[in-house]
Amino acid sequence: MSTEARQTQSPSKYDRLIAAAKAVPPVPTIVVHPCDETSLRGAVDSAQAGIIRPILVGPANRIGDIARSSGLDISGFEIVNAAHSEEAAAKGVELIHAAKGEMLMKGSLHTDELMRAVTAKVGGLRTDRRISHVFVMDVPVYAETLLVTDAAINIFPDLDAKRDIIQNAIDLYNEAGFGKTPRVAILSAVETVTSKIPSTIEAAALCKMADRGQITGGVLDGPLAFDNAIDPEAARIKGIKSEVAGRAQILVVPDLESGNMLAKNLAYFAKADGAGIVLGARVPVVLTSRADSPRARMASCAVASLYANARRQHAPTVAA
Repeated sequence: MSTEARQTQSPSKYDRLIAAAKAVPPVPTIVVHPCDETSLRGAVDSAQAGIIRPILVGPANRIGDIARSSGLDISGFEIVNAAHSEEAAAKGVELIHAAKGEMLMKGSLHTDELMRAVTAKVGGLRTDRRISHVFVMDVPVYAETLLVTDAAINIFPDLDAKRDIIQNAIDLYNEAGFGKTPRVAILSAVETVTSKIPSTIEAAALCKMADRGQITGGVLDGPLAFDNAIDPEAARIKGIKSEVAGRAQILVVPDLESGNMLAKNLAYFAKADGAGIVLGARVPVVLTSRADSPRARMASCAVASLYANARRQHAPTVAA
């Protein structure tokens, strides 16, 4: 497909996500410490679009002042007062335990403040699955919506952690309406296995784990260098023949450093938008950045909303 054709298609990637999220019931969402205009506007815009039903947690007077000064109508929103960001994060998690919300959304507090409450061993939202982050990226020069993981939570994940990171991303892809059975590229610097680069050995092991049913729902290949993961011609030149090479839909990075640099390169050089979501907890967590565009913020809510709705539909019913 030509670059011109891909660029013509690219605006519809997030638009399709947002339209799909508008077509399902709005998800009760705990918005933690929305104490600046950007974060509060993101919640209000997503609520007005019918994607979320927010409960705002933070200093009530401050939230009200920001809404008035920014011209935002929050009169229909429930506000749970919390004196500061740390208390807001703790109360947000408590509201999830109390079944008041099916999603968490980060406001203007630091990510580590929110994630400390989410990952707390006592009272947190941990499950048996490793918690991980996925960037859902709309790259104008690439035909596919790209999922990049993990570029924000796990610094140097081991093999078991990577298994969960991959499974989280596959589950998101399958459940949130991107399609079925995604093509997963496990990235390294080269496409051959060598003891000199440990990530190549882990990539090969992860592919074998998929063969043995330890990772399900996707098609894996690795190690793959970035070029032969996303470019068919690069894969052809290297003689790589697989369902994944040149057509990846999920990119699994070796560590947080490489993933963070990859995502930011795509954002700043390729002008990609990146929606952020944390998986593996009891509920999806929407992570937004102050640098996110309004469209990316709404896309983050849309992805989490679609995932939360799918999880609700698959939840086991309890007999009376």
